[in-house]
Amino acid sequence: MLKRLGLAAALLSLGACGQGNVQAQQQGAPAPTPVGFVTLTQQPVTLTTELPGRTTAFETSEVRPQVNGLVRARLFTEGDYVRQGQPLYRIDPAPYEAQVASARAALARAQAATGSSAALARRYGELVRINAIARQEYENAVTASNQTRADVAAQQAALRQAQIDLGRTTIRAPISGRIGRSIFTTGALVSAAQAEPLATIQRLDPVFVDIQQSSADLLRLREQMMAGNLSRGGGARVRLRLESGSVYPIEGTLRFADVTVDPTTGSQTIRAVFPNPNGLLLPGMFVRAELVEGVQSQGILVPQRAVTRDERGRATVMVVGRGDRAEPRTIQTSRTVGDAWLVTGGVAPGDRVIVEGAMMLRPGMPVQPRPFGSRPAAAPASTPAVQAK
Repeated sequence: MLKRLGLAAALLSLGACGQGNVQAQQQGAPAPTPVGFVTLTQQPVTLTTELPGRTTAFETSEVRPQVNGLVRARLFTEGDYVRQGQPLYRIDPAPYEAQVASARAALARAQAATGSSAALARRYGELVRINAIARQEYENAVTASNQTRADVAAQQAALRQAQIDLGRTTIRAPISGRIGRSIFTTGALVSAAQAEPLATIQRLDPVFVDIQQSSADLLRLREQMMAGNLSRGGGARVRLRLESGSVYPIEGTLRFADVTVDPTTGSQTIRAVFPNPNGLLLPGMFVRAELVEGVQSQGILVPQRAVTRDERGRATVMVVGRGDRAEPRTIQTSRTVGDAWLVTGGVAPGDRVIVEGAMMLRPGMPVQPRPFGSRPAAAPASTPAVQAK
């Protein structure tokens, strides 16, 4: 009887030990970590590049005198809009009026001499036919008549030049646009050979934006287009960000890219044109231009918050692998698009990339995945323990 009681006690002891081991194993197993994921898909991606640029006037003209003299009047208000041909300055015309009068008198004298020399040549022509005069005298008369006609032509040209100079005493706007400050005032002595302009006119609607882009980037863009990876539909559009950080409300278009590369900087100049009806853009402003390069029809975007770097600097993400376990992936990225990376390798459409809860994960850890942004499932209510009576 004692032997049976001892055997029963031993069996009970072994059962208790086995149950304790099972409970210990259950308590040591890690619970799945809740994570949020996004499912990767292929989608059209518009590729843009933001580059620095400077605004320049569409047309610029320096107002300069073409004759010498004293400035008698300024006929515009600084900063106003002037039209082509509008009078701007008036130079003292008296010396040029005198030149016109002198040229007219010289022309009249030459025309009078032409009449007498022509009549003499006709008379000598009749006399030489009857051998009344020597042939040499007739030829001298003809030559004199031709010279007087040439003098008339020269005096006509001199009169025309004098009239042109007189007209230039009124300086007119060569183009339409906004005129700046006047460098010279009334009473100043100006000359046709002076280096400094009287004023500057700029046409500000539209305006140019000169953008500097690396020639290597332009070459890469052309190669992608030739390979069919990019579609250039709508690729001529340009958006502008001003110095204040605001976005210019009107889109511009690309005008041309320079045909040469600057050897010192390795960049090319790209020129865009923007409408400027309100005069908001002024020449010399620093801006940021966003160029639409093209559309990649089958792009894969991974949120930036899901990407980390390993000890070698490579971009990595955690994905939900088989059996709902964390699986690291090394990816290849080319550029950022908004708040995401454009991925060229390492993941495929349909992969579930973890974007929330990945900081404490290690490879192979079990996870409890749910779509990112959705509410986690409610924990089941615990059942009250039944007390043994």
